[in-house]
Amino acid sequence: MGSTLAHVMVVGGTRREWDAIDGPGWSRLADELGAAVADAGGAWLTIRSCDARPDVRPDAPRRHFAVAGGRCTVIVDPLVDGRERFAEAMRRLPPSSPVDEKAVAGVLYEPADVEPDLVVVLGPPTRLPPSLVWELAYGELVFDPTPLAEFGAEHVRTAIEEFHGRRRRFGGLEQ
Repeated sequence: MGSTLAHVMVVGGTRREWDAIDGPGWSRLADELGAAVADAGGAWLTIRSCDARPDVRPDAPRRHFAVAGGRCTVIVDPLVDGRERFAEAMRRLPPSSPVDEKAVAGVLYEPADVEPDLVVVLGPPTRLPPSLVWELAYGELVFDPTPLAEFGAEHVRTAIEEFHGRRRRFGGLEQ
């Protein structure tokens, strides 16, 4: 077992919960969760909202944080509509670029250079956030009922432990 981990995505919190987090709160969250991902060997952490209301403009700025002594980069991505994210990625593909999985993933996750290995969904396992369109193909899902404001490094470590205990099959293909 013991799957390799490069990119963790945490999907949780409504727009109201996101708006309630101030600058120092985001820095604390990014530092704490980024350090936990870095300690597990990950280089990337994406934090994404899961609100069902796509009331964030597609051109809303993404915030990037460098964390844990440069060992992990945290991407805070407020866009909740996965279909719009995919359409926006397709518009950003250079005209000369081939339209294949690698090219699409490259623009979907930039500046990260890999797709998420682990997607931690804050909420019940009976509801998938609308922001997860592409990630459902190969990312391992772990559900955690903890609200975003209470989510911390220990929760990330628990999700990573569960991830490492799985035998990844990448959509049913033996690896």
